[in-house]
Amino acid sequence: MARVTVEDCVLKVPNRFDLVMLAAQRARDISAGAQLTVERNNDKNPVVALREIADETIDLDALSNSLVQGLQRHVETDEPEEEGGFGAGDTDLLGELMQSEAAAAAAGTAEIEEEEEESSSIGAGAGEGEESE
Repeated sequence: MARVTVEDCVLKVPNRFDLVMLAAQRARDISAGAQLTVERNNDKNPVVALREIADETIDLDALSNSLVQGLQRHVETDEPEEEGGFGAGDTDLLGELMQSEAAAAAAGTAEIEEEEEESSSIGAGAGEGEESE
């Protein structure tokens, strides 16, 4: 093949968008130092990539996977899940939360009762002083 055309490549990759994406990925791979499967013939990397696609000298599935991995921002890893899900294990999170809330409420009411006693004793002391005068 003396000159590569898009029509030659569209026979191998029917979607033109996919063709452009695959050829661009292959050109990046070539720039990074990947082995050429066709002779360069003084051509630039995108032309060599298109020639490789047209001649079917590269695995398009592997190239597609490489393209997807290159575009991913978040790589998923398989991690084993904890058994039982939320609240599993030795601790009862809901029970602990309810106990701490009850303790806080009890402490709050005790403080309010103490404040009321202090204010009533202050008021009673002032009332006694007024009567004695």
